[in-house]
Amino acid sequence: MSKQATITVGIVTVSDRAAAGEYIDLGGPALREAAGKYGWSVAAEAVVPDDAQRIQECIRAFAAQGCGLILTTGGTGIAPRDVTPEAIRAIMRVELPGFGEAMRMRSLQATPNAILSRALAAVVDRALVVALPGKPAGAVECLGHVAGAVEHGVKLAARLPTSC
Repeated sequence: MSKQATITVGIVTVSDRAAAGEYIDLGGPALREAAGKYGWSVAAEAVVPDDAQRIQECIRAFAAQGCGLILTTGGTGIAPRDVTPEAIRAIMRVELPGFGEAMRMRSLQATPNAILSRALAAVVDRALVVALPGKPAGAVECLGHVAGAVEHGVKLAARLPTSC
């Protein structure tokens, strides 16, 4: 993947209420706009409930469709239905703890509640999966904290040749 190559993105909004149509998903569209600003191409989007199996099925389907980067928004807090980290960990090949650490540490500068986030990144199949907070502004902000490592992470997840 050269500087000219586009990263293909899948976006998964994890929310019981948005999946039930009780409110309009704002996180997915915010991430779509952010991805465009990075020059990435959004190829797939979905809204799923806070259900580990549905989250896993969606991530795996997007990876199979060729999404090298899968962004999730929602389900990274500590509420009883927040299961996104567990869903990802159950199907990952490897976790990338630096992503979650960077997102939390940088976000702590804006809000003390950032320490409660369980945002993370992992490799699932041949895709880099980044689990972001549910609030649209928080998701976009956290993505910005790690965006510099995304291209290289996508290459490594896809098992493509990289330069040091």
